Amino acid sequence: MPRFLPILSVQAPAKKPDSDIGLKAFEQEIAEYLSDFGPHFERDRQDHPRMVVYPEMHLCGVHGTPEQRAEQLEAAAEPIDGPRMQHLARIARNQGVWLLPGTVCERGDDGHLYNTAPVFSPAGELIATYRKCFPWRPFEPYRPGTQFVVFDIPDVGRVGLAICYDIWFPEVCRQLAWLGADVIVNQVATSTCDRAQEQVLIRANAIFNQVFVVSTNASEPAGVGESAIVDPEGHVRARMVGASAGILTDVLNLDEVARVRRFGTAGLNRMWSQYRADDPVLELPMYDGRLDPRKWRGEG
Repeated sequence: MPRFLPILSVQAPAKKPDSDIGLKAFEQEIAEYLSDFGPHFERDRQDHPRMVVYPEMHLCGVHGTPEQRAEQLEAAAEPIDGPRMQHLARIARNQGVWLLPGTVCERGDDGHLYNTAPVFSPAGELIATYRKCFPWRPFEPYRPGTQFVVFDIPDVGRVGLAICYDIWFPEVCRQLAWLGADVIVNQVATSTCDRAQEQVLIRANAIFNQVFVVSTNASEPAGVGESAIVDPEGHVRARMVGASAGILTDVLNLDEVARVRRFGTAGLNRMWSQYRADDPVLELPMYDGRLDPRKWRGEG
C-alpha cells in the first residue's frame, strides 16, 4: 500500500499566549480548514492519517524588546503536562488529526524555559516533544534541548522535528535522517531578511538527506512567510509566496524516500549506500567522534 501523508501547513500570525477562549477559537479554525481544503482533509475522514502543522511559537506570540519578550514568555510558560497541553490533546482527538500546533514555551522541571514542539496523535495522546537544540542567540532566552526526536505514524512513516534555526545546522537533519525520518517538519518564526537563505537550506537539507522537508513559517506581522514543502530530491512541491497568511496542502507519498535512496537523487547519487563495511573509519575531530561505515546506513 502507498504510504500517503496528507499535510495541511498553516502560515499564520502568532497568537497571544493562549487562554481557554483562545484555544477554543484555535480548534474552530482547524475544523474549518479541514472542511475547506478537499476530501483528504474532511473532518469525517478517519480512514487515513492527516497532519496539521502550525509555525513556531504560534500560540505563544510575544513582542517588544528582548527584555519585554522574555518577561512575556516567563508569564506564558507552562510545564509539559499543563492545561495548555491538555486542551491541545483534546483538539487533536476531537478533529482526528496528527496535530503539530506550533512550538510552545515550556517551563522545564529545572525551572528553565524551552522552545518545545509537541506532537499529538488523532487519539489525543502526546506522543512526542522536541526541545529546540539551537536557540537563536542572543535574541531567544531558551535553554537548548539535548535530544533529537522522531515519531512514527503507523503504516505511513517516520517524522523528524527541527525548529527554525535548527535547519542552519546540518547535523540536525542528518541525525534525524539517520534515525529513519522520511519527512522533517521545520516549524519556523523567521521575521528577518535571511528567509531567502533558509529557502536554500530547506532544499539542501532535503537533498543531503533524501527526505521530505515541510517548513512552516509565521505570516506577517510575526514572520515573513515563504513556507515551503520540498521533496527528497530538493524539488519545491508547494510554496507560499510572500508573508500573507495562507495554507499549503499536499499529500506526500513517503515511498518516494525509499525510491530516491534506492536509485539515487536524479537517478545517480546514493549517499546512504556510500560506505562498504570494510571501509576505514573517518575521524571527526571537531565532534570528538567518527563516521563508522558499519553504522552509516542508519536506524530506519
